[in-house]
Amino acid sequence: MSILAKIFTWWNGATIGTSLWSARFGEHVGTDSFGNKYFRSAKLKTTQGYERRWVIYSGPNDASNVPAEWFGWLHHNVEGLPESHLPPPRIWEVDYTPNATGTGNAYRPQGALERGGQRARATGDYEAWTPDA
Repeated sequence: MSILAKIFTWWNGATIGTSLWSARFGEHVGTDSFGNKYFRSAKLKTTQGYERRWVIYSGPNDASNVPAEWFGWLHHNVEGLPESHLPPPRIWEVDYTPNATGTGNAYRPQGALERGGQRARATGDYEAWTPDA
């Protein structure tokens, strides 16, 4: 990413200010499978008195790219780092897929305008409502 994009955009990863903030006050505690980096600072406190925790996304800033275990850590639901508290993966668990809303991979049901807008005809069991009935 260009230096101008880092200065002026917040929606495409970390800005220069966030990177400097992380370097000065942050302690890098881990990286998830998507490349997101997680930081904490015991010096800086939230209004509730907790240590401040934050994430620097590896790509566009999309909160759905934070895995559940790191989400819990960011929101102080677990005290230790997620790697130390994870149960073994279950056989039925599938890999994470990002939110596809607004993309070409989004779900579009039969009859959606993006799929041609053709729906199946209504069957004979439907009666339209009228106020006189």
